Amino acid sequence: MTITKKEKVIRNQYLWRYVVFCATGVLLNLIPSYIVGKAGIPLWMDTIGTILTAVLGGYLPGIFVGFVTNLIKGFTDITSIYYAALNVLISVCATFMSNRGWLKKVHTTLLFVLCLAIVGGGLGGILPWLLSGFPTNGFIIDFGIDILDKLITVGIVLLILHFIPEEQKRRLVFRGWQQRPLTEEEEKESQSIKCRRISVRGKILMILIVSLLLLATAATLISYILYHNSMQEEYSKIARNVANMASNAIDANRVDEFIEKGESAEGYLEIEEELYRIRNAAPDVEYLYAYKILEDGCHVVFDLDVEGLKGAEAGELVPFDESFTPLLPKLLAGEEIEPITTNDSYGWLLTAYVPLRNDAGECVCYIGTDVAMTTLLHNELSFIIQMIFLFAGFVVLILAISVWFVDYGIIFPVNSMALHAQDLVFDKENDEEEISEEKVDSIRRVDIGTGDEIENLYHSILNVAENNLDFVKEINKQSETISQMQTALIMVLADLVENRDENTGQHIRKTATYVEIILKRMRAEGLHADVLTDEYISNVVKSAPLHDIGKIQVPDAVLNKPGKLDDMEFEIMKTHTTAGKTVIEQVIKEVPESGYLNHARDIAYYHHEKWNGRGYPCGLSGEEIPLSARVMAVADVFDALVSKRIYKAPMPLDKAFGIIEKDAGSHFDPDVAKAFLDSEDEIRDVEKMFRDMYGSQVE
Repeated sequence: MTITKKEKVIRNQYLWRYVVFCATGVLLNLIPSYIVGKAGIPLWMDTIGTILTAVLGGYLPGIFVGFVTNLIKGFTDITSIYYAALNVLISVCATFMSNRGWLKKVHTTLLFVLCLAIVGGGLGGILPWLLSGFPTNGFIIDFGIDILDKLITVGIVLLILHFIPEEQKRRLVFRGWQQRPLTEEEEKESQSIKCRRISVRGKILMILIVSLLLLATAATLISYILYHNSMQEEYSKIARNVANMASNAIDANRVDEFIEKGESAEGYLEIEEELYRIRNAAPDVEYLYAYKILEDGCHVVFDLDVEGLKGAEAGELVPFDESFTPLLPKLLAGEEIEPITTNDSYGWLLTAYVPLRNDAGECVCYIGTDVAMTTLLHNELSFIIQMIFLFAGFVVLILAISVWFVDYGIIFPVNSMALHAQDLVFDKENDEEEISEEKVDSIRRVDIGTGDEIENLYHSILNVAENNLDFVKEINKQSETISQMQTALIMVLADLVENRDENTGQHIRKTATYVEIILKRMRAEGLHADVLTDEYISNVVKSAPLHDIGKIQVPDAVLNKPGKLDDMEFEIMKTHTTAGKTVIEQVIKEVPESGYLNHARDIAYYHHEKWNGRGYPCGLSGEEIPLSARVMAVADVFDALVSKRIYKAPMPLDKAFGIIEKDAGSHFDPDVAKAFLDSEDEIRDVEKMFRDMYGSQVE
């Protein structure tokens, strides 16, 4: 469909209308929020535009305005980004409730306000608690303020809605028609179409939701790992730096004196005071101490007190923690060690040990600093929560955009075609040509312009409908000729139908299908490559249905006997092969140019011959039997086994396949049997297809 210049102008106007609409919504969020903030008024007033665009435009504009507002506010206050999910949720709730008429009555409007306050004030009050690790001060007061905030916000929204004409309100509903816009009744009818399983819309959204969740989870996990490694490295640096600063404050040449005399040693208390200043300057460091590591344990040089826990005295012996056992060789040797994480008697700690060396370069003790890992854990949890809230808003926005694209780009066009395609069926009780014109017009009025495969499908359907009108006249012209041909065929087949086997109705169709499958499989496997041409396969498949044509000369009493044939009856039955050959040769004389009839003669005459020479009527063996007949033998026997007859029940497929396999090389050409067995899945599909199509007719 070619888009006219006028249509382009209309679409551009439509696009700019919603750009301005959404931009206005963002400004209605930002400006009042800025004003009350500057005035020191304890209100937020940052959802007026979100609620207004949600009520007027629907889900997508409201979600977009809410999300973008918080992104913009994030440039000045980073925490605003984490509240984007709440603003998005407010827009979803506002759209849902307004679509159900909650703003039309006073009591439902108050309930509307309460719901928005619960989302904004309730969940909004929980977020700081999750981020900081303790309940927000004045939570109840904040929630009460949010109720007042949402009450004023909704009042402003209602006031704005009052001055917008109804026609303008209808134009602001965010649509995206890529076809003739549907009426409200047509839209409901389109949405009411049921699917046998999951709809395309559902499948797309399922894939999208799973993909977004996996993406968000992966992004959060990667971010967490990077954050965790970064924070652990940062804390390790802090611990090392504090330890290095402490080592500068301690006279390494007097360590043994400090151990022996403790506080009575000259300058000990001054050094200890300096160590306290160093530790207090790094609030993340919980413990600071100096130990001399010997075989019998840790000899305390300095051990600073912490709140609720007094440090060990100088000279006191502190046993090794189990987690340090692997490091003892290095510690006793005075070597450098990397910071380690332990969880022993002093809690979950990140520990850095820095050796203190005297003037001779000997390690006289270690300066130890411990950082509580609970601090790191709290920071990591806060980080994860921030990521979850950030991705939640983003995921909802992507879903809203996707739903919009799916509905207007796929679902509505496809459902519209489905609703109108049924009009293409001719009504035999009416004037076909006249009614067809109306049906074509019905399809033409759908006017799908998606610019993709759906539009191509639409035009294909429309072309078929239009061409059908031309076909009607041509069909009428040919009807007399076809009628004459049918009369001639009926006269020829009348005698055949009168004497047909009651069980061969679908038998000939199924066996012809099996023959085609076998021949194509053999060609694919490189067998008889010089024989199995497209023409050969086509001729054999066309002639296969005539393999039992000779049964027209078998008496009904024998042909349809409901039990096992006796020897005499079986000899009579065997004559159908020679009779079939005779009948087809008579036809060949009348139509000598029909090459497929030669294959039909061979199949009819030889399809009961066996590979080992024990068949009939000629007792041929091996490749003396024509290939077409060898293939027909497998197809004929298999279908006879699995089909219901008046004298037997159908055999299970597995057992029938087993018989074909067992008789390969005796009854059947082994190559043909192998090709048949290699095609088991296709054979099963054919059998199932015929059972589904014809039911008991093929049992």
